[in-house]
Amino acid sequence: MYGRRRGTSAPRLHHLALRVADCERSLAFYSGLLGLTEVRRLHEGDAIRAVWLAAGGAVIMLEKALRGAGAAAGSGHVLAFEAGDLGPWEGRLAAAGVPVDDRTEQTLFIRDPDGHRVGLSVHRFPPEFFT
Repeated sequence: MYGRRRGTSAPRLHHLALRVADCERSLAFYSGLLGLTEVRRLHEGDAIRAVWLAAGGAVIMLEKALRGAGAAAGSGHVLAFEAGDLGPWEGRLAAAGVPVDDRTEQTLFIRDPDGHRVGLSVHRFPPEFFT
């Protein structure tokens, strides 16, 4: 029913929007702790409505409000970032007072200030995943 259509390429991740209670607090986590670069800031009056961050070839949007239907807060999803080595991340997280909620051999799971699950993973996908 949903076979791949000829003449169209598979879509790439464009952006992921996360509803956050406080854009500045979330910016400190994603930019200050994780090292993502702020690329845009949107205001509503004097307040920050959204902050956008570069994440590889995609953008993470930290938004005070999201468009469309959904839960009123947080999510059940995991936003996972590629990490070079988990050891240094464990030290950085501990120094920042961010607890590791769970872990596998290849991924650390933490929470952002709004409770979104965030993964830091050393797992490498085989190249054929992307062809």
